[in-house]
Parts: sequence; C-alpha cells; structure tokens
Amino acid sequence: MDFPIHEGFISFRGYRTWVRIVGDKEDAGKFPLLCLHGGPGMAYDYLETLEALAETGRRVIFYDQLGIGNSDHPHDPSLWNVELFVEEVGAIRKSLGLNEIHLLGQSWGGFLTQEYMLTKPSGVKSLILANSAASTERWIAEANLLRAELPQEIQQTLTKLEQAGTTDDPAYVSATDVYYRRHLCRLDPWPDCLNRSLEKLGQDPEVYNSMWGPSEFHCTGVLKTWDIENRLNEINTPTLILSGRFDESTPAINEVLHHGIRNSEWVVFEESSHTPHLEETEKYLQSLSNFLTRMEGE
Repeated sequence: MDFPIHEGFISFRGYRTWVRIVGDKEDAGKFPLLCLHGGPGMAYDYLETLEALAETGRRVIFYDQLGIGNSDHPHDPSLWNVELFVEEVGAIRKSLGLNEIHLLGQSWGGFLTQEYMLTKPSGVKSLILANSAASTERWIAEANLLRAELPQEIQQTLTKLEQAGTTDDPAYVSATDVYYRRHLCRLDPWPDCLNRSLEKLGQDPEVYNSMWGPSEFHCTGVLKTWDIENRLNEINTPTLILSGRFDESTPAINEVLHHGIRNSEWVVFEESSHTPHLEETEKYLQSLSNFLTRMEGE
C-alpha cells in the first residue's frame, strides 16, 4: 500500500533535524510509532522496512539525529553527548504534536530510548528496545567473546592495529567487516537501505567517533562508561525486547534488560543478528504489530 510521506525539518538548538512521516493519521484507538535509529551515527535509512507498519493504521515517524544523514552537521565534538539526543526526542515530539506515542529504539536508539524514559515523559504507551543494551561495559565484554570466535588472523589484525592506534588502516576495516557479517547483518548481499546508512556514516563519522569509537567492540568515546543497569527498575512502561540469535546484542545483554524492566517481554529471532527487521522482516513486523495492537487494547 502507498501512504502519504511528509519530509521536512524541525528546529533544534538553532539547527535543523530532518523528519520523515509515513502516513497522515491514526485509526481510532491507535498511536503513532516514533523510531530512534542506532549508531550513534547510522542514518534512518536502514530502518525503512518499518514503514510497512503504517498499514496497521498508524503513522510511522523517523528522523536523522543531529549531525547525521539529512539533518544539519554542526562540527563541534563538544555537542555530542547523551543529554543532547534525549533533548532532541522531546523536541521532535513537541514540534510534531506527538502527545501519545509508541517509542522504538534500535541499538544505540535503544540506549537513547531508555535514557529518555528515565526523564519520566508523559504519553509513551509502550517501548520497543530492539538489539540494545543498558551498559557499554557489558556490550564490550560480550563483543569480545564474539570476537574471540573469529579466525585467529582476524583477531591478531584487530588487536595489532588497535594497539598501534591505526584503526583507520584498511586492514582494520576489512577485519571488522568479518565480525559485522556475522553479528550485524547475515544477509548476502547486504540490503541497499543498510548500505546507504553505512555510506552516510562513512561520509561524516564525527558523531559515531565522538560517542562510540572506531568499531562496535572498541569504545573510546563519550559512551565508554555509560551504564544504567541499576536504573532499569525505574522504567514501568510496557516493553517489548527484540534481539537476534547471532546478535552483537547477545542473550546475556538482553537478559539484563528483560529482568530489569518489570513489565517486559522478549522475542528472539533465530535466523538473525543485529538487524532482524532486515533479516526476518515478515516475522519482525508481525511480532511488532501484534505487540502494538495488544498495548492499544489494554
């Protein structure tokens, strides 16, 4: 089905944040779905399969976070912190009049979703934490376990170049690619929407490098010490946790989310890694649609 698509900008801290709205209204009793992309620094494109949820009688709203994709790119590393991105979620809601929503965060977008919920915003009917975590330290520890399963020569290359501080070496990029094809997306070839997001990230990696670092398992940025595991019990909103069997967001990571958020349920996609919305799209959309419908019926 074709839905009206509205694209434009909202003002945020004197800059412009780009927004894409699929659909133009909600059916009776439904609420829009606001989607927070990952990275930090991965433009919205790789989430575009979620646009199909407009068929369930709701608007689906995406945006590129400041410094990313179609939004303005201020070059000021001091800007890039959790507080800015939490504030931006509120600015999006206020500007678009999103008084009641479902909120989905994928990967870093899930970190951001949790941080936003800790500010006790009103009108959030449910949360979807997709392929996410509540602690960078746990993420890195799990990533190192996955990394230890890579071929020996790949591990040696990664360690050598990290120690030398030359993670911009093409050999490092090639070595990380082996990890990503196991634990980021297992499709071959990768979908165009994922390649577009990665291409945009490559064109301006300032946010990713400032917030995270040179690779998924080597965090040197602002998020290095991020940990809200002991605050998960403050999140009381009904929550759906989604992860892939081969996800870099491992079962051990999601177990913490599931036990920490009292009103949560957890679905694992057996054929997927970090992007089950691409790897098992039909099952993913069905699981998500069923959850949203149940939340609206309660």
